[in-house]
Amino acid sequence: MRFDLTDLRLFLNVQETGSITAGARRSHMTLASASERVRGMEDALGVPLLLRGPRGVEPTPAGRTLAHHARVVLAQMDRMRGELDHYGQGMKGLVRVLCNTTALSEYLPPVLGAFLKDHPRVSVDLEERLSHEIADALRAGACDIGVLADSADLHGLRTTPFRHDPLSLVVPADHPLAGQSAVMLADVADQEFVGLVEGSALQEHIAHHARRDGKVLSYRVRLRSFDAVCRMVGQGVGIGIVPRVAAARYGRAAGVRRVALADDWAARDLVLCVRDTLPAYAAELVDYALRDAPVPRGAGAKARNDRAGPPGPLRGSF
Repeated sequence: MRFDLTDLRLFLNVQETGSITAGARRSHMTLASASERVRGMEDALGVPLLLRGPRGVEPTPAGRTLAHHARVVLAQMDRMRGELDHYGQGMKGLVRVLCNTTALSEYLPPVLGAFLKDHPRVSVDLEERLSHEIADALRAGACDIGVLADSADLHGLRTTPFRHDPLSLVVPADHPLAGQSAVMLADVADQEFVGLVEGSALQEHIAHHARRDGKVLSYRVRLRSFDAVCRMVGQGVGIGIVPRVAAARYGRAAGVRRVALADDWAARDLVLCVRDTLPAYAAELVDYALRDAPVPRGAGAKARNDRAGPPGPLRGSF
């Protein structure tokens, strides 16, 4: 049984995407070559690694075992490469980051810009996901770093506060709600909304909590950015829910008023999470991300870290 690193990385890409075609594309190889490599691994082991169906593939028990060991081997290689690169011409590697909508649009761009400028030999693979999906991906070893809402199940993850990220309602300046200091989502659920496109992590988060209250929100239009949502709200099309930082950034130019959401789930923080020891270049990115991180706030933050496992690490200790 002789698998090289290309085989292992390909198999992980296939397993994570649920498709040999998508796994081949992510691995930068042809479908024929990828299929041949997967078949070669199955022939070498004498057992099938994937169950093939009309909608894609899923791993067999043997495939799940191979994926587990592949992640361990590739992570160790990444750590070795990162540490040895210190003795060469600088760190080189790929950092896989999953994040929610707010982190992607508001907080990570300046962090990544500064990091990538200072580390020209390091690349970042950034993808938006729902917070609970990010936590699951971290536990499965499918990414290096996750930035997600602290409302997700953080068990088994090493966490540290990243940014305070409460959600706010934005309404037109002449709207009856404009003079209120705070509202509950259930009290405004019958209004017309302006939201983000379907599939947005934040939009799914809001819809989930609306459903828990027995409500279904009605959207007149869905847009791709918080700026566009605020501008459309300012034109009187509807009301919207965006992170407070986005409402503050775009609200004045858009002509909207900000109203606090009083629901517990709206008073959220973002946390930065990892599962295992990171390669040196990924740990460097963590340091950049935590430069402006808030100090944990009282017992609530401590309780979240206790729930997540060992106490949250200090900056740079990932």
